[in-house]
Amino acid sequence: MTSKLEPVAFDEMHAPDGSVRSAYVALANWLDQVPKDVLDYRRREAEYIFRRIGITFAVHGQAEAQERLIPFDIIPRILAAKEWSRLARGLEQRVKALNAYICDIYGKRDSLRAAVVPEELVYRNPVFRPEMNGHKVPHDVYVHIAGIDVVRIDSGDFYVLEDNTRTPSGVSYMLENREIMLRLFPELFSNHRVAPVESYTDELLATMKSVAPATAPGDPTVVILTPGIYNSAYYEHSFLADKLGVELVEGRDLFVKGNVVYMRTTEGPKRVDVIYRRIDDDFLDPLVFRPDSLLGVPGLMSAYQAGQVTLANAVGTGVADDKAVYSYMPQIVKFFLGEEPILKNVRTWRCREPEHLKYVLEHLAELVVKEVHGSGGYGMLIGPKADAKTLELFREKLKQDPANFIAQPTLALSTCPSMVEEGIAPRHVDLRPFVLMGSDRVCIVPGGLSRVALTKGSLVVNSSQGGGIKDTWVLDR
Repeated sequence: MTSKLEPVAFDEMHAPDGSVRSAYVALANWLDQVPKDVLDYRRREAEYIFRRIGITFAVHGQAEAQERLIPFDIIPRILAAKEWSRLARGLEQRVKALNAYICDIYGKRDSLRAAVVPEELVYRNPVFRPEMNGHKVPHDVYVHIAGIDVVRIDSGDFYVLEDNTRTPSGVSYMLENREIMLRLFPELFSNHRVAPVESYTDELLATMKSVAPATAPGDPTVVILTPGIYNSAYYEHSFLADKLGVELVEGRDLFVKGNVVYMRTTEGPKRVDVIYRRIDDDFLDPLVFRPDSLLGVPGLMSAYQAGQVTLANAVGTGVADDKAVYSYMPQIVKFFLGEEPILKNVRTWRCREPEHLKYVLEHLAELVVKEVHGSGGYGMLIGPKADAKTLELFREKLKQDPANFIAQPTLALSTCPSMVEEGIAPRHVDLRPFVLMGSDRVCIVPGGLSRVALTKGSLVVNSSQGGGIKDTWVLDR
């Protein structure tokens, strides 16, 4: 029996009357015809491919928390062209507003004077970087790559759940998912007109080159800066470097001379113009941030502030993607763009505000409570799934440090068909589309990374906690 606290999830494949939605008709017909043992064989083949090419992720919080395969669901998620069109417009609007907000925070701060966002959410934010005050980045682009997490609620509408403006990950899985599906299910693709995602890497490289500093030569040199092989997302770093045809470097491979960044090569130093960095701000430059960092490049910030190199994403972008600032995004969109938000926020209670805190404490068993700077599903309470002891622990945390938390309703994430042990069954999903912002345009490839909670009834889709991934098809008509 469904609890009144758990609304019925939107079924992306079936309408309420049981009929198959138009986007899924061809898939439903195919599933009716293909033998289960064929699906089992293709699933094992997908696992073999993932293992062979090393697509893994660290699953934390378990006794055997080692690098392991990400569960791959071979049943694609399908979006109609009309659904995607509206979603893409909303994503573009959202990222433009986020970029304008960051530019303002490190510049004129009109939004603070207008009280669009409380000043303390900026100045007391641990990822606010005063070093960026007054620093003009090339083309005023701070958010070159954004991963915007969206969910569908019971009405079928897309809502933004989270903004990722620092170093969003997962795009390699989006691309590998498609490659594997093309290899394993060519007959299924022949029944659909699926918009391609393969152009993402070309678009990413073009975006990087478009935001090179004015001092760069005609063909700027782009590199990807990685923390190294022990980082859980290292596979993605090496994958993207290979696909873009650029060098994958660690901090020790770069040096700064005369406020210019150089890369050590067998042919001597080579100037670097754009760094797609997969290292957090704190570790970028030991002369400015953490002095114990061995991952960054001494003097990098000097070169950056001198306008001799572009860092993507810009330093300090984290000031826009914590969950407290998220709650002000409708006002941010209106203030900077003069438009109503196309994509809505999930209702959010800011525990730093006494009235909000009072409500959250009174309804703790009904809500999802998240740390303002949390990620990966860690440090989170799902009230309806929590026992009495866990609820009391969170109650004390909220009382001791309310500003560190926000709360949201327990959402019934939409479901789509997935292959699980008992066969094909609906499972909850979310979606992370990737948005590229260059000097003159915004680019969004049609699709994204769909994450799926493969455990029956689970709402936790994060790969870091055992969730799976699946290919996302946007129909090209």
